[in-house]
Amino acid sequence: MQLNCHLDSSLCQRIARNLARFDTVGQALDGRIHAAVAFTLVDCSEPANIANIPYRPDDAAQAAYILTTRAPKLSSHAGQRAYPGGRIDPGETAEQAALRELEEEVGLSLDASAVLGRLDDYATRSGYVITPVVVWGGSNVALRPNPAEVENIHRIPLQELMRHDAPILDAVEESENPVLKMPLGDEWFAAPSAAIAYQFREVALLGRHTRVAHFDQPYFAWK
Repeated sequence: MQLNCHLDSSLCQRIARNLARFDTVGQALDGRIHAAVAFTLVDCSEPANIANIPYRPDDAAQAAYILTTRAPKLSSHAGQRAYPGGRIDPGETAEQAALRELEEEVGLSLDASAVLGRLDDYATRSGYVITPVVVWGGSNVALRPNPAEVENIHRIPLQELMRHDAPILDAVEESENPVLKMPLGDEWFAAPSAAIAYQFREVALLGRHTRVAHFDQPYFAWK
């Protein structure tokens, strides 16, 4: 499926309009930690550095989203694919926390005007309720990984979300709901990050009211 994903004002307006029309669903904390992540749109000026995600210099003006590989020495979820994010501090909104974590993890400093909207909360088996915040990072963006938290920063072209083999749904014996994965070059990544990416595709890009909170996570993400 092809989609015009040139990083310009028309894409920004379309995403903001679709998010404004979408009634997000929250999740009760029930003892879990409330966290926020920044699903951030930037230019595709650098390769994603993931096998078989094509890159040509003339694609630089296309839109991409920021995905990271977490640092290998982190105490939890080391090496997994994730968005910049973390727990919401007392007195913070989800938007404030997402922007703070974005600057801390990848060196991108933005103000509240960069926020385009939210997606549904996603409750993880590891004890978090994640609020995804969609952020417009813009073009000519320099990103710098914080080595204490981030091993690599990947700029994933939005067109990668539109692949015909997305999403991938895998049944697991321990759950009545399938695990949701999204293809990533020759690889894949899984919920919760993949569920957020898929809902962004459905809601922000295609204007559909698609829910993802029921999709499960693979075993390695349960702890």
